[in-house]
Order: sequence, then structure tokens, then C-alpha cells
Amino acid sequence: MDMIEILKLLRFLPLPILRALGAVLGVLLYLVLPSRRRTVQTNLSLCFPEWTDNERAQKVREVFVYFAQSFLDRSWLWHSPETLLRKRLKLVGSPEVLAGNEPTVIFAPHFVGMDVGWLAMNFFTPPRQYAGIYATQTSPLMAKWIYAGRSRHDDTHPEPRQFSHQEGVRPILKMLKEGVPLYVLPDMNYEPKDSLFVPFFGVPAATLPVLARYAKLGGANGKPTKIVPVVTRMTKTGYEIEVQAAWENYPSGYTELALMADTLRMNQEIERMVKTMPAQYYWVHRRFKDQPDGRSSPYV
Repeated sequence: MDMIEILKLLRFLPLPILRALGAVLGVLLYLVLPSRRRTVQTNLSLCFPEWTDNERAQKVREVFVYFAQSFLDRSWLWHSPETLLRKRLKLVGSPEVLAGNEPTVIFAPHFVGMDVGWLAMNFFTPPRQYAGIYATQTSPLMAKWIYAGRSRHDDTHPEPRQFSHQEGVRPILKMLKEGVPLYVLPDMNYEPKDSLFVPFFGVPAATLPVLARYAKLGGANGKPTKIVPVVTRMTKTGYEIEVQAAWENYPSGYTELALMADTLRMNQEIERMVKTMPAQYYWVHRRFKDQPDGRSSPYV
């Protein structure tokens, strides 16, 4: 029996037991993955220097626990019936801003519930097709499982469109202009040559300015694309998905200076979200790996 078959069986466990199992797995990962543990420790040291050593050590362990719990939660998110999803997932905020066919980018930072937010778009929001971007997985079996899970939708929503990074931006912009909302997670250290170095928690971070560029280029009828933040929080009973109000005055302009300011605003908005649930952010990623002006990586 492979790992995917085991995960499918785990969906039958009561949520408290599944979460307890995830906590054990998280502690195990904390112990056996020293390089990832150092990555999380470095990230939290840079972003929360005011924490004591004990506070930081506790949060590092919590990061691994949330990470493992969210992974196991995909067992029921992707394989349980819709009735269970409606019991455990709660959509709050302003989902009505997603109605209609206006070009829209859904801004979803890398919290552990990122796949939950995507699922909620395709089950609980006003009916329309959604699009997302995925990274190629090294394991074909894992890639097939993730793609199938992210293809879930209810009867009122068309099957979501999933773009690979290799397809480029042209088909994505075409879909945006046609009124298909794009679910974007832009807060990773990718492609430094295409990134801007803007502060994230006061530390220079290579940041792709895709949010501002999609806002400028993906609009229609002379109007920019609407940016709608979606934040997903893990709770004791499942997840809460908050659809926030669309940003105003974004993009702020069409110059390089405006692009820098708009990208900085994105990072500042993520900071505000992270401070409400710091251990649920994806700190296992080397967010500050690339540094400007030849500075060395903080992870060496």
C-alpha cells in the first residue's frame, strides 16, 4: 500500500485523532529534518527578533506541527464527501466580491491552509470558473494526487483551470481578461533575476512583482484587475477561509517606482496576516535565500 492509499484511509479518522497524529508527525519531522529546522529557526530569528529564545523554540515546533497536520488534512479535503467539507470549512468575510465576471486575482499567501482556500473557491463562492498555477512535482504519483485534489469542485462550479509554470504568462493573462479569477501565491523566493528586493519583516527579500503586473496587464475595458486577498486559518474544528475586501488604488501607477511600491505593499499585507498566526506561515521555505549586492545567504 502506497502513501496515497494510506492518506485516503486516514480520512475516516475523527478530526481530533487525525490532528493528534499530525502533531506526532510534526514533532518527528522537527527531529529528523535538521536542515529544515534550521531554516525555520533562521526565518523566525530574522522576522521576530523581539521573541525570546524559548518563545522562538516553541514556535519552531509549532510550525512543523501545523505543517504536518495540514498535510494529513488533505486526506479528507480531497477524498471526503461535500457534506463533510461543509461541516469543517467556514467561509467568512466578503465572498460576494468574487461574484460576476470582472478580471480578478485572488491573493493567497503561503499559509498551511493554502490548498483549503483554493478548495473553498471551487465549492462555496459564487459560481464561476477559477484558475491556479502549480509547480511540477518530482514524484509522478504525488503530482497526480495533488493535481486531482486541486481539481475538486462542486456541481455549481466548472472544473478549475490549472496552469503549470512552464506555460508562461500569456495564457494566464488571456484567462484573466475573459473573467476567470486567478488564485496566486506570490510570496516565495523564486527567479531572483525577475524579482525585486523589497523588505519583508525588515529583511530584503527577492519578491516577484506578479501581483502588480497581473493587476496592470490582466484587466479589461481600461480597468485594472481586482485584487482580492484570501486568508485561510486552521482551527480546532477545521478551517476558516476569509475573503477580504478588494484592494483600493492598486496598482498605484505604471512606473518602475510604482511597481516597487506596490510590491512592498504586498509584503506588508502579508506581514500583517502573518502576525495574527505566525506558526501557520510556510516558514520551511528559504524566503531570504537570495540577497542583494552580493550579500551572503543567512542560511549558510
